[in-house]
Amino acid sequence: MSVTVDTSSVTGTAASGTSTAKKADAQSTEDRFLQLLVAQMKNQDPLNPLDNAQVTSQMAQLSTVTGIEKLNTALQSMSSSFTSSQSLQAAGMIGRSILAPGSSLSLQNGTSAGGFALSQPVDQAVVTIKDAAGNVLESMNIGAQKAGNVLFQWDGSTSSGTAAPNGTYKFEVSTLQDGKKVDVTADNLLSLGTVGSVSLNASGVTLNTDLLGSVNITNVKQIF
Repeated sequence: MSVTVDTSSVTGTAASGTSTAKKADAQSTEDRFLQLLVAQMKNQDPLNPLDNAQVTSQMAQLSTVTGIEKLNTALQSMSSSFTSSQSLQAAGMIGRSILAPGSSLSLQNGTSAGGFALSQPVDQAVVTIKDAAGNVLESMNIGAQKAGNVLFQWDGSTSSGTAAPNGTYKFEVSTLQDGKKVDVTADNLLSLGTVGSVSLNASGVTLNTDLLGSVNITNVKQIF
């Protein structure tokens, strides 16, 4: 297990060089403006001199542009610091389990777990386990549930009385509320995966898991 960093990411040296280049560009812009302003004042018509209001307006425009450039530089610096801090925190998740969007279960030696998110309480929730071919292996009534993330476990037992072999299975969830059946959408199904490594790339911090594959850290719903 390791923390990997995408080599295409911007390094500290490159970021520093970019910041220096932007400062040089801003200074160059100011120098050109002042040169143009001086030239304009030298060559103005004595009978129709440059209006003070125009000079003030041009100076204000330059100040606005310079301020925006400085603000952008500051925001980029803050973003880089936040990403670095986030990656260090994510490294502490290696070896831990997470809940993230997914509809898969990993059955190992009679143990598997998954979850789903509910926006409101329900009178009854039923988890249906299927094999890779879509055949129903088991339907578990886990009773009434509160709103929020709900966890469930499956021991591999099937409705026929046999034990399912180790492997990956799919699950669906339906609920009953006030006598009405409502299926939980795929977006609200949650799979349990174990973090093996962390990657830092252009899209941010990514957790590499055994069951869910690569998961953006912003999509993690719960950590165990």
